[in-house]
Amino acid sequence: MVTDYRTEQPTRDDIDATTGPLVLAFGTEWCGYCLAADRYVSAALADHPDVPVIGVEDGPGRPLGRSFRVKLWPTLIFLRDGTEVDRVVRPGNRAPLDEALAAITAAA
Repeated sequence: MVTDYRTEQPTRDDIDATTGPLVLAFGTEWCGYCLAADRYVSAALADHPDVPVIGVEDGPGRPLGRSFRVKLWPTLIFLRDGTEVDRVVRPGNRAPLDEALAAITAAA
C-alpha cells in the first residue's frame, strides 16, 4: 500500500497553513474499500512523486476527519495552499484521481 494510515494526525490548523499541493488520504489499513482502491490510488500517486501525501487513520474521535466531514473510506482530499480543491471517495478507477491531482498541480 502506498498509503500508510497513521494514528498521529496533524491539526486542521497545520493543514490549513500548508503551501502547494497536498493529498490527505483518510481510511484504515484493514478497510476492504481502502484495499480495493489502493491499486488506483498507488498508480495515480506514483505519477506525482513530488506531491506530499498524508495518510490519516480515521474513526470515531479523530478530529481531522470530522473537520473535513469524512463519512466513507477511503476519502482523498486534494488541497492546494491549504484549501480543498477536490475530493475523491471510494474510487472505482483512476480517472477521478488523475483529474484531482492535475487540479492541484496545475500552475497557479
